[in-house]
Amino acid sequence: MFSDIHNNRRMKFEPGRGVSVLLEPTNRANGLTRDLKGRLIACEHDSRRVTRREADGEITVIANSFQGRPLNRPNDVVVKSDSSIYFTDPWTSPNPPQQWDLTFSGVYRVSPDLGTLSLLVDDFTLPHGLAFSPDESILYINDSRRGHIRAFDVMPNGMLARASDRVFVDLRGPEPGVPDGMKVDREGNVYCGGAGGLWIIDPGGKKLGRIVHGAPATTNLAFGGADWTTLYFTSRSHLGAVNLKVPGIPVPAAPR
Repeated sequence: MFSDIHNNRRMKFEPGRGVSVLLEPTNRANGLTRDLKGRLIACEHDSRRVTRREADGEITVIANSFQGRPLNRPNDVVVKSDSSIYFTDPWTSPNPPQQWDLTFSGVYRVSPDLGTLSLLVDDFTLPHGLAFSPDESILYINDSRRGHIRAFDVMPNGMLARASDRVFVDLRGPEPGVPDGMKVDREGNVYCGGAGGLWIIDPGGKKLGRIVHGAPATTNLAFGGADWTTLYFTSRSHLGAVNLKVPGIPVPAAPR
């Protein structure tokens, strides 16, 4: 599945069958993931919330406000192995409606029981994609406007060690493209869009290579295929795929 944000649709790709519309409308949902039970979690732009689709199709609101103020425009989301949910919430428009009461542009954690929403960090300019290292000791968060990925050590309580904040890699360059969606493979390599294509970075921050697909931006990524070695990626107008040697971290299957 992947989001067609501006057309307010959720799309489905099936090998041998192509692309079809799965859901319309979606509240212009953006980032998607599944929780440990395979339920779909979505960041909805228009409704300014993060939601979970239950097995029976009902919608559970995971987060829609912080300290009494509505969220801005949730962008991307990831689930930790303890079922806690992390998401980014940037404000992307320079001219928000005057009636909108904007909250922080930052990164949040929702406790496994959905009872506590915590602001982890609020000094990002434009936080978009985020991903854990394979052992979940590091959370990578990209700042699209600044063109780099930041890394934080994750404390045992799920919060971020703010003193560990560092720039993991800078993906700026003369060609178009900024960090947006992000994924990590089983060996800890990070995959993220940047200048000129889709970059692969080792756990130490070294650029290993770049997938040049010709589109001006890489908007999101997902591993798939029978052995999780197919990397699917989207631009603003197309869906692409590339086969890799190192598998990605599997995502739970949808409930049936």
